[in-house]
Amino acid sequence: NITEMNQTKLTELLLLGFQNPQRLNSVLFALFLVIYVLTLAGNLLIITLVVKVRSLESPMYFFLTQLSVCDILLATNTVPNMLHVILNGGITISFSRCITQFFFFGVSAGTECFLLTAMSYDRYLAICRPLHYTAIMDLRLRLHLILWSWLFTCFLTLIIAFLICDVQFCDHVIDHYFCDLAPLLELSCTTHTLAELVDFVLSIPFVTVPFFYVIFTYVSIFIAILRISSSAGRRKAFSTCSSHLTVVSTYYGTLITVYIAPTKGQSFNVNKVVSLLYTMLNPFLNPIIYSLRNEEIKMSLKKFISNILRGQ
Repeated sequence: NITEMNQTKLTELLLLGFQNPQRLNSVLFALFLVIYVLTLAGNLLIITLVVKVRSLESPMYFFLTQLSVCDILLATNTVPNMLHVILNGGITISFSRCITQFFFFGVSAGTECFLLTAMSYDRYLAICRPLHYTAIMDLRLRLHLILWSWLFTCFLTLIIAFLICDVQFCDHVIDHYFCDLAPLLELSCTTHTLAELVDFVLSIPFVTVPFFYVIFTYVSIFIAILRISSSAGRRKAFSTCSSHLTVVSTYYGTLITVYIAPTKGQSFNVNKVVSLLYTMLNPFLNPIIYSLRNEEIKMSLKKFISNILRGQ
Protein backbone atom coordinates (compact mmCIF):
# COMPACT_ATOMS: atom_id res chain seq x y z
CA ASN A 1 0.00 0.00 0.00
CA ILE A 2 1.26 3.44 -1.01
CA THR A 3 0.55 5.05 2.34
CA GLU A 4 2.64 2.48 4.22
CA MET A 5 5.46 2.89 1.70
CA ASN A 6 5.43 6.65 2.21
CA GLN A 7 5.43 6.23 5.97
CA THR A 8 8.46 3.91 5.99
CA LYS A 9 10.42 6.24 3.68
CA LEU A 10 9.71 9.41 5.68
CA THR A 11 13.06 10.05 7.36
CA GLU A 12 13.46 13.64 6.15
CA LEU A 13 11.16 16.63 5.76
CA LEU A 14 11.44 19.75 3.61
CA LEU A 15 10.76 23.10 5.33
CA LEU A 16 9.72 25.62 2.67
CA GLY A 17 9.91 28.71 4.87
CA PHE A 18 8.91 32.01 3.25
CA GLN A 19 8.56 31.80 -0.51
CA ASN A 20 9.77 35.36 -1.19
CA PRO A 21 12.21 36.94 -3.67
CA GLN A 22 15.85 36.61 -2.53
CA ARG A 23 16.22 40.36 -1.95
CA LEU A 24 13.24 40.38 0.45
CA ASN A 25 14.57 37.27 2.19
CA SER A 26 17.90 39.06 2.76
CA VAL A 27 16.07 41.95 4.43
CA LEU A 28 14.02 39.53 6.57
CA PHE A 29 17.18 37.66 7.56
CA ALA A 30 18.87 40.84 8.77
CA LEU A 31 15.73 42.05 10.59
CA PHE A 32 15.04 38.72 12.31
CA LEU A 33 18.69 38.32 13.32
CA VAL A 34 18.69 41.75 15.01
CA ILE A 35 15.39 40.97 16.80
CA TYR A 36 16.76 37.60 17.97
CA VAL A 37 19.97 39.14 19.38
CA LEU A 38 17.94 41.85 21.16
CA THR A 39 15.56 39.18 22.49
CA LEU A 40 18.44 37.27 24.07
CA ALA A 41 19.96 40.47 25.46
CA GLY A 42 16.67 41.74 26.89
CA ASN A 43 15.66 38.49 28.58
CA LEU A 44 19.17 37.81 29.92
CA LEU A 45 19.18 41.35 31.32
CA ILE A 46 15.88 40.72 33.14
CA ILE A 47 17.26 37.47 34.64
CA THR A 48 20.51 39.19 35.66
CA LEU A 49 18.67 42.11 37.29
CA VAL A 50 16.39 39.85 39.34
CA VAL A 51 19.34 37.71 40.47
CA LYS A 52 21.67 40.64 41.28
CA VAL A 53 19.37 43.40 42.62
CA ARG A 54 18.04 42.75 46.12
CA SER A 55 14.94 44.94 45.70
CA LEU A 56 13.64 42.55 42.98
CA GLU A 57 13.37 39.52 45.27
CA SER A 58 9.54 39.51 45.32
CA PRO A 59 7.57 36.51 43.93
CA MET A 60 6.45 38.46 40.84
CA TYR A 61 10.05 38.88 39.66
CA PHE A 62 10.83 35.29 40.59
CA PHE A 63 8.17 34.23 38.06
CA LEU A 64 9.46 36.84 35.60
CA THR A 65 12.86 35.13 35.43
CA GLN A 66 11.14 31.86 34.46
CA LEU A 67 9.12 33.72 31.82
CA SER A 68 12.41 35.04 30.41
CA VAL A 69 13.85 31.50 30.37
CA CYS A 70 10.77 30.37 28.40
CA ASP A 71 11.16 33.26 25.96
CA ILE A 72 14.85 32.45 25.40
CA LEU A 73 14.05 28.76 24.83
CA LEU A 74 11.13 29.57 22.52
CA ALA A 75 13.14 32.00 20.39
CA THR A 76 16.32 29.88 20.32
CA ASN A 77 14.36 26.77 19.32
CA THR A 78 12.75 28.45 16.29
CA VAL A 79 14.60 31.60 15.14
CA PRO A 80 18.10 30.20 14.28
CA ASN A 81 16.43 27.42 12.27
CA MET A 82 14.18 30.00 10.59
CA LEU A 83 17.23 32.12 9.66
CA HIS A 84 18.78 29.01 8.09
CA VAL A 85 15.57 28.40 6.12
CA ILE A 86 15.42 32.02 4.90
CA LEU A 87 19.09 32.03 3.90
CA ASN A 88 18.77 28.83 1.86
CA GLY A 89 15.21 29.27 0.56
CA GLY A 90 14.16 26.09 2.38
CA ILE A 91 16.02 23.27 4.12
CA THR A 92 15.84 19.53 4.61
CA ILE A 93 15.43 18.42 8.22
CA SER A 94 15.39 14.88 9.66
CA PHE A 95 12.10 13.65 11.08
CA SER A 96 13.64 13.08 14.53
CA ARG A 97 15.05 16.62 14.59
CA CYS A 98 11.66 17.98 13.50
CA ILE A 99 9.89 16.17 16.36
CA THR A 100 12.57 17.40 18.78
CA GLN A 101 12.01 20.97 17.64
CA PHE A 102 8.24 20.57 18.05
CA PHE A 103 8.76 19.14 21.56
CA PHE A 104 10.86 22.07 22.78
CA PHE A 105 8.51 24.52 21.09
CA GLY A 106 5.52 22.92 22.83
CA VAL A 107 7.30 22.86 26.20
CA SER A 108 8.35 26.53 26.06
CA ALA A 109 5.01 27.81 24.70
CA GLY A 110 2.93 25.66 27.08
CA THR A 111 5.02 26.50 30.15
CA GLU A 112 4.64 30.18 29.31
CA CYS A 113 0.84 29.75 29.46
CA PHE A 114 1.08 28.21 32.95
CA LEU A 115 3.62 30.80 34.15
CA LEU A 116 1.36 33.66 33.05
CA THR A 117 -1.45 31.93 34.96
CA ALA A 118 0.75 31.61 38.08
CA MET A 119 1.67 35.29 37.75
CA SER A 120 -2.02 36.25 37.57
CA TYR A 121 -2.59 34.27 40.81
CA ASP A 122 0.33 36.17 42.34
CA ARG A 123 -1.25 39.51 41.35
CA TYR A 124 -4.64 38.31 42.66
CA LEU A 125 -3.13 37.54 46.08
CA ALA A 126 -1.15 40.81 46.18
CA ILE A 127 -4.22 42.99 45.47
CA CYS A 128 -7.19 40.98 46.76
CA ARG A 129 -5.55 39.34 49.82
CA PRO A 130 -2.60 41.59 50.70
CA LEU A 131 -2.51 40.62 54.39
CA HIS A 132 -2.08 36.94 53.53
CA TYR A 133 0.12 37.45 50.46
CA THR A 134 3.53 36.78 52.06
CA ALA A 135 2.27 33.76 53.99
CA ILE A 136 0.60 32.13 50.97
CA MET A 137 3.08 33.02 48.21
CA ASP A 138 6.12 31.62 50.02
CA LEU A 139 9.18 30.08 48.37
CA ARG A 140 7.76 26.55 48.54
CA LEU A 141 4.57 27.50 46.65
CA ARG A 142 6.58 29.43 44.05
CA LEU A 143 8.88 26.44 43.44
CA HIS A 144 5.87 24.10 43.20
CA LEU A 145 4.11 26.34 40.68
CA ILE A 146 7.22 26.60 38.51
CA LEU A 147 8.19 22.93 38.78
CA TRP A 148 4.70 21.64 37.97
CA SER A 149 4.35 24.10 35.10
CA TRP A 150 7.47 22.64 33.45
CA LEU A 151 6.74 19.00 34.30
CA PHE A 152 3.06 19.05 33.30
CA THR A 153 3.87 20.75 30.00
CA CYS A 154 6.69 18.26 29.27
CA PHE A 155 4.31 15.37 29.94
CA LEU A 156 1.51 16.68 27.68
CA THR A 157 3.89 17.69 24.89
CA LEU A 158 5.52 14.24 25.04
CA ILE A 159 2.08 12.62 24.55
CA ILE A 160 1.44 14.81 21.49
CA ALA A 161 4.91 14.07 20.09
CA PHE A 162 4.29 10.32 20.43
CA LEU A 163 0.92 10.71 18.67
CA ILE A 164 2.64 12.51 15.79
CA CYS A 165 5.35 9.81 15.57
CA ASP A 166 2.61 7.22 15.14
CA VAL A 167 1.02 9.06 12.20
CA GLN A 168 0.98 7.80 8.63
CA PHE A 169 2.38 10.58 6.44
CA CYS A 170 1.47 11.08 2.77
CA ASP A 171 3.84 13.97 2.08
CA HIS A 172 7.20 15.32 3.28
CA VAL A 173 6.93 19.05 2.45
CA ILE A 174 6.10 21.40 5.37
CA ASP A 175 4.82 24.79 4.26
CA HIS A 176 6.24 26.59 7.29
CA TYR A 177 9.54 27.83 8.73
CA PHE A 178 9.60 25.41 11.69
CA CYS A 179 7.95 22.16 12.77
CA ASP A 180 4.67 23.57 14.07
CA LEU A 181 1.71 21.33 14.85
CA ALA A 182 -0.77 22.36 12.13
CA PRO A 183 1.66 22.04 9.18
CA LEU A 184 2.82 18.65 10.51
CA LEU A 185 -0.77 17.39 10.75
CA GLU A 186 -1.38 18.54 7.17
CA LEU A 187 1.07 15.83 6.03
CA SER A 188 -0.98 13.11 7.74
CA CYS A 189 -3.10 10.65 5.80
CA THR A 190 -5.54 10.64 8.75
CA THR A 191 -5.51 14.35 9.59
CA HIS A 192 -9.13 14.77 10.71
CA THR A 193 -9.22 12.22 13.54
CA LEU A 194 -5.74 13.02 14.81
CA ALA A 195 -6.34 16.78 14.66
CA GLU A 196 -9.45 16.45 16.84
CA LEU A 197 -7.55 14.37 19.41
CA VAL A 198 -4.52 16.68 19.48
CA ASP A 199 -6.71 19.82 19.62
CA PHE A 200 -8.43 18.38 22.68
CA VAL A 201 -5.13 17.47 24.40
CA LEU A 202 -3.72 20.91 23.58
CA SER A 203 -6.56 23.38 23.92
CA ILE A 204 -8.10 22.35 27.25
CA PRO A 205 -5.04 22.41 29.57
CA PHE A 206 -2.82 24.82 27.59
CA VAL A 207 -5.25 27.48 26.39
CA THR A 208 -8.82 27.23 27.69
CA VAL A 209 -8.29 26.57 31.43
CA PRO A 210 -5.38 29.06 31.91
CA PHE A 211 -7.13 31.73 29.81
CA PHE A 212 -10.40 31.59 31.74
CA TYR A 213 -8.54 31.46 35.05
CA VAL A 214 -6.62 34.62 34.11
CA ILE A 215 -9.93 36.32 33.19
CA PHE A 216 -11.43 35.24 36.55
CA THR A 217 -8.46 36.60 38.54
CA TYR A 218 -8.47 39.93 36.70
CA VAL A 219 -12.21 40.39 37.18
CA SER A 220 -11.58 39.91 40.92
CA ILE A 221 -8.57 42.28 40.76
CA PHE A 222 -10.56 45.03 39.00
CA ILE A 223 -13.41 44.72 41.51
CA ALA A 224 -10.90 45.00 44.37
CA ILE A 225 -9.22 48.04 42.74
CA LEU A 226 -12.57 49.82 42.27
CA ARG A 227 -13.23 49.42 46.00
CA ILE A 228 -10.08 51.40 46.88
CA SER A 229 -11.22 54.85 48.01
CA SER A 230 -8.33 57.02 46.78
CA SER A 231 -7.50 57.50 43.09
CA ALA A 232 -3.78 57.35 43.92
CA GLY A 233 -4.29 53.97 45.59
CA ARG A 234 -6.22 52.69 42.58
CA ARG A 235 -3.46 53.84 40.20
CA LYS A 236 -0.76 52.21 42.34
CA ALA A 237 -2.69 48.92 42.57
CA PHE A 238 -3.34 48.83 38.82
CA SER A 239 0.29 49.68 37.99
CA THR A 240 1.45 46.51 39.79
CA CYS A 241 -0.41 44.30 37.31
CA SER A 242 -0.49 46.42 34.11
CA SER A 243 2.73 44.90 32.68
CA HIS A 244 1.50 41.35 33.26
CA LEU A 245 -1.92 42.17 31.79
CA THR A 246 -0.26 43.59 28.65
CA VAL A 247 1.91 40.47 28.22
CA VAL A 248 -1.09 38.16 28.78
CA SER A 249 -3.16 40.08 26.21
CA THR A 250 -0.47 39.95 23.50
CA TYR A 251 0.46 36.30 24.17
CA TYR A 252 -3.03 34.82 24.31
CA GLY A 253 -4.21 37.10 21.52
CA THR A 254 -1.62 35.70 19.10
CA LEU A 255 -1.97 32.14 20.39
CA ILE A 256 -5.76 32.09 19.98
CA THR A 257 -5.47 33.68 16.53
CA VAL A 258 -3.13 30.89 15.39
CA TYR A 259 -5.49 28.14 16.52
CA ILE A 260 -8.64 29.91 15.27
CA ALA A 261 -7.18 30.75 11.85
CA PRO A 262 -7.87 28.07 9.19
CA THR A 263 -4.88 26.02 8.13
CA LYS A 264 -5.75 25.07 4.57
CA GLY A 265 -4.22 26.40 1.37
CA GLN A 266 -3.24 30.07 1.25
CA SER A 267 -4.14 30.56 4.92
CA PHE A 268 -0.79 28.95 5.81
CA ASN A 269 0.77 32.29 4.83
CA VAL A 270 -1.42 33.92 7.50
CA ASN A 271 -0.42 31.16 9.92
CA LYS A 272 3.28 31.84 9.31
CA VAL A 273 2.89 35.57 9.93
CA VAL A 274 0.86 35.08 13.13
CA SER A 275 3.31 32.39 14.29
CA LEU A 276 6.07 35.00 14.04
CA LEU A 277 4.23 37.01 16.69
CA TYR A 278 4.49 34.40 19.45
CA THR A 279 7.76 32.70 18.40
CA MET A 280 9.75 35.90 17.89
CA LEU A 281 7.87 39.14 18.60
CA ASN A 282 6.42 38.23 22.02
CA PRO A 283 9.79 37.04 23.44
CA PHE A 284 11.28 40.29 22.10
CA LEU A 285 8.53 42.53 23.55
CA ASN A 286 8.11 40.92 26.98
CA PRO A 287 11.29 42.35 28.59
CA ILE A 288 10.57 45.72 26.95
CA ILE A 289 7.02 45.78 28.36
CA TYR A 290 8.25 44.94 31.85
CA SER A 291 11.09 47.50 31.58
CA LEU A 292 9.04 50.41 30.24
CA ARG A 293 5.92 49.90 32.38
CA ASN A 294 7.60 48.93 35.65
CA GLU A 295 9.26 51.58 37.82
CA GLU A 296 11.10 49.00 39.97
CA ILE A 297 12.71 47.44 36.90
CA LYS A 298 13.72 50.86 35.54
CA MET A 299 15.21 51.96 38.87
CA SER A 300 17.04 48.63 39.28
CA LEU A 301 18.42 48.90 35.74
CA LYS A 302 19.78 52.40 36.42
CA LYS A 303 21.32 51.22 39.68
CA PHE A 304 22.81 48.12 38.00
CA ILE A 305 24.35 50.18 35.17
CA SER A 306 25.76 52.79 37.58
CA ASN A 307 27.34 50.02 39.68
CA ILE A 308 28.96 48.55 36.57
CA LEU A 309 30.32 51.97 35.54
CA ARG A 310 31.74 52.44 39.02
CA GLY A 311 33.32 49.00 38.83
CA GLN A 312 31.35 47.55 41.76
